[in-house]
Amino acid sequence: MPETKAIRVLIVDDHQVVRRGLRTFLEVQDDIEVVGEAADGSAGVAAAEELRPDVILMDVKMPGTDGVEALGQLRERDNAARVLIVTSFTERRTIVPALRAGAAGYVHKDIDPDALAGAIRSVHAGHVLLQPEVAGALLAQEGGGGGRGGSLTDREREVLALIARGRANREIARALVLSEKTVKTHVSNILMKLDLADRTQAALWAVRHGIAD
Repeated sequence: MPETKAIRVLIVDDHQVVRRGLRTFLEVQDDIEVVGEAADGSAGVAAAEELRPDVILMDVKMPGTDGVEALGQLRERDNAARVLIVTSFTERRTIVPALRAGAAGYVHKDIDPDALAGAIRSVHAGHVLLQPEVAGALLAQEGGGGGRGGSLTDREREVLALIARGRANREIARALVLSEKTVKTHVSNILMKLDLADRTQAALWAVRHGIAD
């Protein structure tokens, strides 16, 4: 049986003690390999281009290029790394820009170490991950959607549930035996019917209204 390839992780945080602590814990995980560190967003982007990690642990508030700017630069470069925000800031004004910039998950720095390892595995597997308190901060202030869920068709509700589980359009198409073009149409209809701006808001709406866990 072939050996499972370790998840390659890059740590981007301006505090050396945080980087050292994360590295110390992650290096004892059999399936996770820390391939590098960076102290700010621009250095993190450069390291990501050179090292091609699978997952980047990124702080939001850093001097110079912050985490949101770094996310934008990674997206411009079509870097395939999944970015997990690890920060002490859980206000909506901090969370939403990071998620819209392409973050695959958002966890607080006081997360249990084993839960962090699980979060890394989860975003590496393609899921969108928000700690309960982070999701709660968003849900408490998320406006759109109201009670319009009754206007969704059964198929749209199926698509919405898969969006909430972090599935891309191609994965949704495969799961529901649809064309990718049809899935895109369903996603557009969902956002329009619920008066939502993007997939992140749709995923949160689904959790809030019991369509997904």
